Amino acid sequence: MTDKTIARARVLLTPAPARTNPYATLGAAALAASAAVLMAGVLVLGPGVRFDETVVSAQP
Repeated sequence: MTDKTIARARVLLTPAPARTNPYATLGAAALAASAAVLMAGVLVLGPGVRFDETVVSAQP
């Protein structure tokens, strides 16, 4: 191996600087919050809850 190959490998192995996007962070937080609210709703309602829909007739 030559010194150029080792230097190139070191350059390729160094981690890239992290790019932070505040909108991506906000979106991830919103997704996590909505998932937490949905899971809490499922736990509060439980598996035995049933919503009966009333049948509305269009004819008098």
